[in-house]
Amino acid sequence: MISTKVKKDRGIFMPVSESKEMYLKSIYELADGEEPVAVSLLANRVGVSPVSAAEMVKRLEESDLIVHTHYKGVVLTDTGRQRALIVVRRQRLWGRFLADQLHIPWSQVYDISCRLEHATDAAVTEALADFLGNPTICPHGHSIPDANGTVEYQPAYPLNEISCEVEVEVLRIDQPELTLCEHLEDRGIFPGSILKIVDEAPYNGPYTVELGGKEFALGREISARIMVQPTS
Repeated sequence: MISTKVKKDRGIFMPVSESKEMYLKSIYELADGEEPVAVSLLANRVGVSPVSAAEMVKRLEESDLIVHTHYKGVVLTDTGRQRALIVVRRQRLWGRFLADQLHIPWSQVYDISCRLEHATDAAVTEALADFLGNPTICPHGHSIPDANGTVEYQPAYPLNEISCEVEVEVLRIDQPELTLCEHLEDRGIFPGSILKIVDEAPYNGPYTVELGGKEFALGREISARIMVQPTS
């Protein structure tokens, strides 16, 4: 596992608006390592026009939270990454609370916890973590940054990069918004599920996936967001 540090949310940062927090967290979630995130991709993720996203990118860069390279995209600065991870900690802790304590359907947990993350200060965040027993994994399989500022990353591969007949375990779901999770929930695909691709349709058609003795079709775009690891 790879560890990274983020400073505790103890009031060390100037307040950041909810919209800025949303952009920083989205950049963090979309980034593949240190690869720049295209502004058009960021706009789609946040649900705004490219023009609106470009305006926010300018404000974030002026605040030294990101670096924007034209024709490449944006990357978080150290401060921007620290700020993003604080928001990520809040959201993933709320996800655990919603799933474990309130028994909210798995598919709805991410969207609801994203709304709660912006209304949670440092004291509430740590009280929530203590109440939950300091969990390390959110309901969608992602690591939760701990109170000391460490987040563990477990290597995984998108399902669409796995060869046919290779048995894999689902580790996490990337960008687990409601529509995607409803689709996966209906098919019984969750972190911990064991499955394999048994056929691949030509011309970028869907995969045929086997899970629990049943087979069903799964689109390539959806498969790319299911992060897995071979079982052997």
